Amino acid sequence: MKISQLLDYTREILQPERFRDYCPNGLQVAGRDEIRKIVSGVTASMELLEAAHAAGADLILVHHGYFWRGEDERVIGIKRARLKFLLENDINLVAYHLPLDAHLQFGNNVQLAKVMGVNLQGWAGEQSMVAHGSLAHEMTLSAFGERLHTCLGRPPLLVGRPGRPIRRIAWCTGAAQSYMNTAIELGVDAFISGEISEQTVHLARESGVAYIAAGHHATERYGVQALGQHLAQHFSLEHAFIDIDNPV
Repeated sequence: MKISQLLDYTREILQPERFRDYCPNGLQVAGRDEIRKIVSGVTASMELLEAAHAAGADLILVHHGYFWRGEDERVIGIKRARLKFLLENDINLVAYHLPLDAHLQFGNNVQLAKVMGVNLQGWAGEQSMVAHGSLAHEMTLSAFGERLHTCLGRPPLLVGRPGRPIRRIAWCTGAAQSYMNTAIELGVDAFISGEISEQTVHLARESGVAYIAAGHHATERYGVQALGQHLAQHFSLEHAFIDIDNPV
């Protein structure tokens, strides 16, 4: 199939124009026109590019692409090496950032809810980026932390009393610690994101809302997989997700 068909369809379902984002969404580096295989991954690192090329990818679909607001615009060093690799191998790079976080079917927040076993009940915050819902049964913070460790394959950082009972939860994947005040306003028992800042610890301690830093990469592995699988099924393409380990 043609790359233009895939891009038109993906733009229609994700509606990137609705978001104020920090990078261009959609096609970032143009490659071959015909698409047979999609490789998805979280971040367009050189390791992912090389693995995708070895797997026969015509298109690499990521959550974290290139050309971020405020970055050095010069094509030198690591940026040059990555772009050179894509262009020499005629591989398309397609990236969706905030539109993939917030999508109601394929988004990182929706997909993480399924992984965590949380019932999603609504949205809050700027651009409706914060999801909130509840557990089927109340459990302690430490017990829920163990659940996340099992689900995500890495131990989360828990800020709060281990025996604190939690049931109502808010979450936003990635680097969304700045939404902690939104979670406090929602009156939830705990807020989950990927990373944590120094001041977030004090907000958690003083508000009584537990904070869970479950990993930026770990919480954002699921949206791009879901979208890649959907595109492959819709257009009868091959798809493979390649997980490049990242401890952050």
